[in-house]
Amino acid sequence: MTTPPALLIAGHGTRDDAGAEAFRDFVRELGRRHPELPVAGGFIELSPPPLGEAVAELVGRGVRRFAAVPLMLVSAGHAKGDIPAALAREKERHPGISYTYGRPLGPHPSLLGVLERRLAQAVDPSWDPAEVTVLLVGRGSTDPDANAEVFKAARLLWEGRGYAGVETAFVSLAAPDVPSGLDRCARLGARRIVVLPYFLFTGILPDRVRRQTEEWATAHPGTEVRSADVIGPEPELLDLVMERYEEAVKGDLRMNCDSCVYRIALPGFEDKVGLPQQPHFHPDDDGHHPHGHHHGHGHAHSHAH
Repeated sequence: MTTPPALLIAGHGTRDDAGAEAFRDFVRELGRRHPELPVAGGFIELSPPPLGEAVAELVGRGVRRFAAVPLMLVSAGHAKGDIPAALAREKERHPGISYTYGRPLGPHPSLLGVLERRLAQAVDPSWDPAEVTVLLVGRGSTDPDANAEVFKAARLLWEGRGYAGVETAFVSLAAPDVPSGLDRCARLGARRIVVLPYFLFTGILPDRVRRQTEEWATAHPGTEVRSADVIGPEPELLDLVMERYEEAVKGDLRMNCDSCVYRIALPGFEDKVGLPQQPHFHPDDDGHHPHGHHHGHGHAHSHAH
């Protein structure tokens, strides 16, 4: 029987000891849940162990093939450049190894469910969601694409859940910052705001989000403001990492179907799952032009992935 590739978890790193230990605990839990797989994890920066040490550990256990999964919510510089560069370096250090690289976690429906749970834990049970504005706060990046992914997560969190709105802010490197995001919520008429950190584990930046939220709330006593917790090592996160691992092992680099309403039962759109899809009518398609004139090649459009 062929041995499956090992699982290598690549983390960002933090100066916060509790946050780094949460990552290490998460890697250990993945190993406990999947005894059939060699599992190791390391950081790109700031925290031990470095990614290279995790690769060396796997090689020491006889591993020659592994799949690397970036434990990151968005695809920014680390996922796009630093981790692939580190993996290429490890291949030079350990001749004969091979690896595949998975995609970041993204706003997967299961993680949106965890975020919804964090919101429910933060609010007063008597609050009507229609009176609650959420401020989703991401890490922030110099990569516009990464920042745009946080906005996508905010929109998907808003859809079908009945909140007054979901606004977006960043705690570093990108605008709007947390106070500016809260100001925007207030200008839009929000009287009840929940600040939701879009982070996997505790750390310096989530702590900064909470502190800035408390400072803003103190200066605006007319607005009720609550802080929600980070995502944390929930079962949904453990399962999603394994889903990304399976994609990487199978070479399943398909388009992003995680939030496709025709595949996933998103809140308020459950009736769309599995709907048969028809090509769009195009007047220039063969056989469709009312005068029988055909210009160029026809194109059928479909929602099938």
